[in-house]
Amino acid sequence: MEYTVKKLGKLAGVSTRTLRYYDEIGILKPARINSSGYRIYGEKEIEKLQQILFYKELGVELHQIKGILEDPAFDISSALAEHREQLLERRKQLDLLIANVDKTIAVKEGRMTMSDKEKFEGFKKDMIDENERKYGKEVREKYGDDTVNQSNAKLQNMSQEEYERANRLAEEIHQTLAEAFKTGDPSGDAAQKAAELHKEWISMYWPTYSGEAHAGLGDMYVADERFRAYYDKEQDGVAEFLRDAIYVYTGMKK
Repeated sequence: MEYTVKKLGKLAGVSTRTLRYYDEIGILKPARINSSGYRIYGEKEIEKLQQILFYKELGVELHQIKGILEDPAFDISSALAEHREQLLERRKQLDLLIANVDKTIAVKEGRMTMSDKEKFEGFKKDMIDENERKYGKEVREKYGDDTVNQSNAKLQNMSQEEYERANRLAEEIHQTLAEAFKTGDPSGDAAQKAAELHKEWISMYWPTYSGEAHAGLGDMYVADERFRAYYDKEQDGVAEFLRDAIYVYTGMKK
């Protein structure tokens, strides 16, 4: 069966504007343009749109989705199996969140009690699950399952005091980095202080520290748009500046 932009949009639950944008950037071209100038989509395009929407739901950026779908090794059956596993994992995370909310409601209504320790433990578990959903694939590919599993265990075993200290460090890094960025010198005292604080911060989460891994994390901050957006949210170029400061600090690159 064939669909116009309007009909396909209604079928898939996306706007016609979105479909036109997908055409513009080349991620989803119509099968053909009819004599009246309408975009016409067939079965192949419907399957491709399904994949695009699956990946978007999993938080993958459009440019990354385009690269995945255009990869000669892309296999739709394998992709669907992967989507299913990720959706099952998300369902598990949602079930945990729902259970935590239900327990909190019960506490508020006086039907049960929950200690501060229980609340804190549940929060850490939610944080680990969220990090896995957002960044797990990339981080595991870069550092390996053992390292990530040990890091998750370290976070889960943190005391409330340690966790609060980690949050204070994150804020201090942000402030120090902002001041250092004004100097434009990643080798300066302020930038090196930011890199040192960053080492202290990641050491609270990582099982072991190495300069090579630290520099690799700096590379990821620049290469991955999600990390770059976090550091560049107030001013463009901060992620690259931090990476360069880490290079100097670790002596891994000039």
